[in-house]
Amino acid sequence: MKALLVEDDVRLAGLISRGLRRDGHAVDIASTIEDARWHATEAVYDVLVLDVMLPDGDGFGLCRELRSAGNWTPVLLLTARDAIEDRVRGLDVGADDYLVKPFAMAELFARLRALARRGASARPSVLVSGDLRLDPATRQATVRGRDIALVGREFALLEYFLRHEHEVLTRGRIIDEVWDWAFEGNPRIVDVYVRALRIRLVGGRQTPRIETVRGVGYVLRGPPAAVAADGPHP
Repeated sequence: MKALLVEDDVRLAGLISRGLRRDGHAVDIASTIEDARWHATEAVYDVLVLDVMLPDGDGFGLCRELRSAGNWTPVLLLTARDAIEDRVRGLDVGADDYLVKPFAMAELFARLRALARRGASARPSVLVSGDLRLDPATRQATVRGRDIALVGREFALLEYFLRHEHEVLTRGRIIDEVWDWAFEGNPRIVDVYVRALRIRLVGGRQTPRIETVRGVGYVLRGPPAAVAADGPHP
């Protein structure tokens, strides 16, 4: 495992890095946001250990910046701030885990091993497809910059479609994931909500659309790929 440790407390950084190296892992250390940004763009890491409070900024902002740039390295935030609001904020900006100081080194290393097993798969905190943008944390959705008024289950259904864009989803799978396993109503309730979403997703050519797959279910199709300025090539 190769880790980037972003921590300005020299003593703590030394303890963590020595422990990881003793277990055979490679560790790079940064003490500022600027240094961390450089390391994260110049090398590939399995995990990133990120202190929240740093001399030139905070870990929340750096985590959001990395995710916006398409960097999906698993991130574990370290902080002395144990308020629920801080933990929620950290997870909402794209962090994968959160550990409050003081902590046991054995727990930190176990959490890092678990994160490394996940790999750097895309886990965006804000879902975007063409000109559709949905933020689960703020429960805001827009099409071409226009706010969409989504109520209750509509929001959850659109989020599910976006997380499984281009996948054909059966009504049963949608019911299991968006409603719950104990739902005993008519599965055709999905059709009602899909119709409502189609009305809300009125936009331009770059707006994804929900298509019916006859006899199966539905699929969210993203906008067509842009054609190069000089036209298609043979």
